Amino acid sequence: MSTATAAVPGGLEEATGPLGEDRKGRVGMASLIIAEISFFAVFIVAYLFYLGKSATGPQPGEVLKTPVVATICLLASSVTIAIALRALRAGSLGGFRLWWLATILLGAGFLVATALEWHELIWERGLTIATNLFGTTFYSLVGFHALHVTLGLCMLTFVLVAALRGRLHPEDAERTEILSWYWHFVDAVWIAVFCVVYLTAR
Repeated sequence: MSTATAAVPGGLEEATGPLGEDRKGRVGMASLIIAEISFFAVFIVAYLFYLGKSATGPQPGEVLKTPVVATICLLASSVTIAIALRALRAGSLGGFRLWWLATILLGAGFLVATALEWHELIWERGLTIATNLFGTTFYSLVGFHALHVTLGLCMLTFVLVAALRGRLHPEDAERTEILSWYWHFVDAVWIAVFCVVYLTAR
């Protein structure tokens, strides 16, 4: 009887303790990413469907420039976040903070480059979300992605603050990795957006 009683708490601890929470976190993040893929797929299909159907206003090939700097920043951030996680697992909290901050700065650089692009498109090229079908689908798709980058940066900043206040430890690496999945997802989506929006405009 005592053996059975002792076994129950152990099982509950495994299911509800850190390991169980990590499993739930992985499943939750994977489910979120799958749902977000569906949303992005809708926007991408809409963009491709209406591509070339605008009778008036500027067309993609006339106003879009290849966002080289923005793309380099975002793709490089996937590398820096991976290095940050490796540093955290190795117990190098200083290295983690440095590379995590680099990830945030690169993500912010991407948003700044996107804002500058939009400023040029709106004020110099006359392309707004209401100009034509291209404008509507372009700003919807790229803007939806920029929103996800912004949300990702908020979460990354929250983790950095926790690390600076000494509340993040090597044993938290698994949970931190789950957040990195979201950031890698945002980067992967940008590759799709880049190919669909900017390469087709050439």
